[in-house]
Amino acid sequence: MLKRKYANHPGWKRILSSENKQSFIHDKNFHGYISLYKMEEVATPLFVTYENNEPLCIADNGYTWLHQLPINQNFAVTTMFNENGQIVQWYIDICENIGLENNIPYFDDLFLDIVILPSGEVFVLDQDELQEAYQTKQITNAQYNLALDVLKKLQHLIKIGKLGLLNQSIEHLNLLK
Repeated sequence: MLKRKYANHPGWKRILSSENKQSFIHDKNFHGYISLYKMEEVATPLFVTYENNEPLCIADNGYTWLHQLPINQNFAVTTMFNENGQIVQWYIDICENIGLENNIPYFDDLFLDIVILPSGEVFVLDQDELQEAYQTKQITNAQYNLALDVLKKLQHLIKIGKLGLLNQSIEHLNLLK
């Protein structure tokens, strides 16, 4: 069964206080939900490490995550900003569905993720989780193939610099501020 992830991060114990704003956009460049999740107070910072890189802080006091959830697409982009408004990373979740539940945007996660650092480095994450989910029948053959197809498409768009949501993150951030 797929895990449904919400843009307001309910139940995240690391976050002591937060603020969430959202909007629906329908214009020539984007059709979907955008959501701004501001971490006002965090119990402990969250660090991640990709391959041989230094640990990278992605959640701390004053950090902001901008979620872009395009309708009729199978991915959601989270742009993570530090307390100074600088982009820390783009995190792309490959998903089956995007929607709205109780007025909160969500997506149904298909395990595979892509991280893009401002340096241009790209990392594919959780291929092992996708494989395990398929082997244990948590996902169907169609869902498995969808995840791999979307990954391939996104990797191509990233390589040629045509994944527009990355370029729209500042614009969408400013819309919600």
